[in-house]
Amino acid sequence: MRWLISGMIGVLLTLAPPAQAAQKTLAGSWTAAAAEREGKAADDVVGHRLSVAGKDFKLRSRDGKLLFAGGIQTDPKAMPATIDFEHKEGALKGKAWKGIYALDGDTLTICDNAVDLEKGRPATFEAKRGSGYVLITFRRVKP
Repeated sequence: MRWLISGMIGVLLTLAPPAQAAQKTLAGSWTAAAAEREGKAADDVVGHRLSVAGKDFKLRSRDGKLLFAGGIQTDPKAMPATIDFEHKEGALKGKAWKGIYALDGDTLTICDNAVDLEKGRPATFEAKRGSGYVLITFRRVKP
């Protein structure tokens, strides 16, 4: 009987949509440990806190001020995995950062077009001068 229940649970887990699974994996709070913008260190970003809950995100400054908020979409099957931050309030309302991400344990790396929304989605984890990209390494905040 146990093997039947275990098997059913395993089947149900494999049927979970991949984007939901990725968003659950990304769920929680993350602190920016390192950042690069346009080929230079972006020390003003270090300390920012990203929180992901369900299909929503919030980005706060190191002093807790809300900077951006909205929806988050991921495609972990894409190579590299994609992530979009759809802004629902503030100065960027109706716009989206298009990016890629890599998750390795408690380290989340995101490269996106936050510097220049016209640049489109990056293909590599680089934020070279003139690229229009920002590259941020986040560390998971332990509860």
